[in-house]
Amino acid sequence: MTSPTTYGGRPLTPAPGVPTPELRVARFRPHARRLFWSALVLIAVAGAVGYFYGNLRAPFEDWMLLTAAAAAVLLLAVLPWATWWAHTYTITTRRVIERSGLFGTRRTELPHMRGYTIQVRRGPLQRLWGAGTLILSNGVDAPMRLRNVPSVELVHEVLVDQVEVNQILAHRDAQPATVPTAQM
Repeated sequence: MTSPTTYGGRPLTPAPGVPTPELRVARFRPHARRLFWSALVLIAVAGAVGYFYGNLRAPFEDWMLLTAAAAAVLLLAVLPWATWWAHTYTITTRRVIERSGLFGTRRTELPHMRGYTIQVRRGPLQRLWGAGTLILSNGVDAPMRLRNVPSVELVHEVLVDQVEVNQILAHRDAQPATVPTAQM
C-alpha cells in the first residue's frame, strides 16, 4: 500500500499501525507590542543620562545618576523583555504546548487527538496588529488561552488542520486491521 502524494506541504500519511514521529509545526511568542513601553523607557533613560551626566547639582553625583538609570532599565526594560522572551507557544503534530516563567517554568499541554474547540477573540488593538487570543477547550480540562498570538488567523487554521489530521489518524488506527485474502 502506498501513501498518497502530498499536496500543499502536508506531510505524507504514515501506513496504518506505524507510529508517527512528532514534528514541530510552529513555535512563537506572544506579540511583541507589549514591549513598546519598555523601549520608550529605554530611550528616555538613555536621553536623560546623556543630558544630565556631568551637569548635576551639588548634592548629587554622576554615580547616583548611573545607578538610578541602571535600576530603571533593569526593572522597566530588561525584566519585561525577559518575561516576554520566556513565554513560548509550540504547536507540534501531536499537541499544543505553552511554556512560561523565568525562574519556575510552567508548562501546559493539550493533545490534538482528544479534539477541542477553538475560539478566537480579538480586541480593537489586537485587530490593528493582526493578533488575537485563542481559547482551546476540550470540555474536560480548564481551557488553554493563547494570548496575543501574532497572525492569529493562520495559527487558527493550523490548529484546525492538526486536530482534523490527528482525529483521522486515530480513527484509522482504531479500526481492525484487515488482511487481504488471496483469490484463486
